[in-house]
Amino acid sequence: MNFVLFSNAILLTLLSLVLGQEEEEPMNIFFKPLEPCSSSGMALSGYTRTGYCVNQHDDIGSHHICIDVSSTTGGNFCEVTGQSDWCSSRLPCHDKDKGGLCTVQSWCVCQWAFDSYLKKAGGCEHIQDIKCEAVNRQALIAYGKSEKYKAALECIERKCGLM
Repeated sequence: MNFVLFSNAILLTLLSLVLGQEEEEPMNIFFKPLEPCSSSGMALSGYTRTGYCVNQHDDIGSHHICIDVSSTTGGNFCEVTGQSDWCSSRLPCHDKDKGGLCTVQSWCVCQWAFDSYLKKAGGCEHIQDIKCEAVNRQALIAYGKSEKYKAALECIERKCGLM
């Protein structure tokens, strides 16, 4: 029953995109308003540095997946994906009004890098925690378009209780 509802919701979203209707409010994978990825005491996340993993037309990396990069499960995300070590950086805090720099913890990662991380870390059971309420549903739509990303789609579905 949940799978049918989930599939129908994806079809409605795709139909609205084809017809040129943009979502008014970013939605998470549970079809609820997208929750922030970062929070008080950590670096401000998001491609647009709003704290949210929003869909942005100029974001070719599609930073839609919120994971806890501070944990060491699956190895350091930056090292495993071959990126510079921004994972250990101190960046402007989520609480902009307080100023200062905070460590990167929950971060909106590129959905394509997430797929690579998943494979290189040894599978879904070996990766860092996913903050499901902050994962943009656009990631599921993109992953669902290609068999190549089946493992990434299934991992999010499994870790977030969608299976």
